[in-house]
Amino acid sequence: MKKFDKDRLVLAVAAPLLAIVAALVITSGVILTTGKDPFYAFYVMIDFGSKSDSQVWIINKAIPYYLSAVAVAIGFRMNLFNIGVDGQYRIAAFFAAVVGGALTLPGIVQIPVIILVAMVVGGIWSSIAGLLKITRGIHEVVTTIMLNFIAASTIGYFLQDGRLAVKDGNLFHTPDLPASSHFFTIPTNPDPVWGTVVIAVLVGVAYWFVLGRTRFGFDLRAVGRSESAASASGVSVKRMVVTSMVLSGIVAGLVGMPTLLNTSYNYGTDFPAGIGFTGIAIALLGRNHPVGMALGALLWGFLERTGTQLEFEEYAQEIVGVMQGVIVLCVVIAYEVVRRYGLSRQQRRVGEELAARARKSAKKKAEVSA
Repeated sequence: MKKFDKDRLVLAVAAPLLAIVAALVITSGVILTTGKDPFYAFYVMIDFGSKSDSQVWIINKAIPYYLSAVAVAIGFRMNLFNIGVDGQYRIAAFFAAVVGGALTLPGIVQIPVIILVAMVVGGIWSSIAGLLKITRGIHEVVTTIMLNFIAASTIGYFLQDGRLAVKDGNLFHTPDLPASSHFFTIPTNPDPVWGTVVIAVLVGVAYWFVLGRTRFGFDLRAVGRSESAASASGVSVKRMVVTSMVLSGIVAGLVGMPTLLNTSYNYGTDFPAGIGFTGIAIALLGRNHPVGMALGALLWGFLERTGTQLEFEEYAQEIVGVMQGVIVLCVVIAYEVVRRYGLSRQQRRVGEELAARARKSAKKKAEVSA
């Protein structure tokens, strides 16, 4: 048993190491083709990323990335591809900003109301895809993509002067949230860390506990592995599909809260978009594990932060995008290679044990007959 655990640990460590080495080699080759020094590029990135202001920026940037990754990972654990997190968090943040801008309550009430509205809207929006899947058999990828466009169009309709928005120069945004709605920050030098990092931590802990330590999480993962087997054991597959989509949408509704409550205090035409798609890459990068996704979100923020410095050093601005894509691909491929190697190794071991038992049995029979 100890030997098995040791082998499993070796395989677990081998996968990320293989991915890192492969990503560095491929990225270095890409940089070399541009006529630049890859080692200097890595030095610039590490040096700039280690500065205190960069570290704060990376942490703040990683908060919505992590929440987005968790939302995607909930669907992945159920074998569902919720590609609509982008639309879910945007429409959730929009209506949360509208409600928050219309209320003037003490912060202890106002902030939970805003967050609750975002979670409810996100859950309702994602439930549409779940209901269409179980009632009409429409694949969630199709419905969530369409819902992204519907969400963007809905926001565009209401985000106009005279409707639910006001005009501020060339921008349109919802009425500003009152000061009581501003989330706390953690004082650091030179800039503060957003207090919504606490929300991200709580979501990560809840994700780990619910999906990994409860009967509901077991049922959800069981349906993701084999719907027929789960159904035979008494699990309602349709109910789990809708529930997982709703949970994914609820977490997706939180993605816009760090920006809304810690920096913008309204929803405008300049509100960040595309975080939902980034969450897909980070969920793959972190292998749907809460700690792995946290590291992936920080790495993504690190690459985005240091990529701006590379541009000042006259490196191609597309280098960071190439790095991100290469890293995700290398991680996915490395884990699959290691998984297959581990599986084949276990099969060989079982075959060897069975062969040894067969030889031992044949020897005993020969001794008895003699």
